[in-house]
Amino acid sequence: MATQSAQAHGYWRATLGLLAKILVIWFLVSFGAGILFADLLNGIKLGGYPLGFWFAHQGSIYVFIALIFFYAWKMGEIDRRFDVHED
Repeated sequence: MATQSAQAHGYWRATLGLLAKILVIWFLVSFGAGILFADLLNGIKLGGYPLGFWFAHQGSIYVFIALIFFYAWKMGEIDRRFDVHED
């Protein structure tokens, strides 16, 4: 029974670790690039627009969508590693 408990603990540890990493990236992109570092990023142009402006309006959406797919892919790997996947 202790092995199953250890496996469950490892599963949740891996899941929460992935979630923490994704939330940090989400925060840095949405709040950091769009607000905190906007003045620094505005010196770089992307498609004729300042990069800080682009992140605040469109870039963060692209990053969020990429994070969704990355999360689904990594959770599939974690599920298979701990044998809780659905096939």
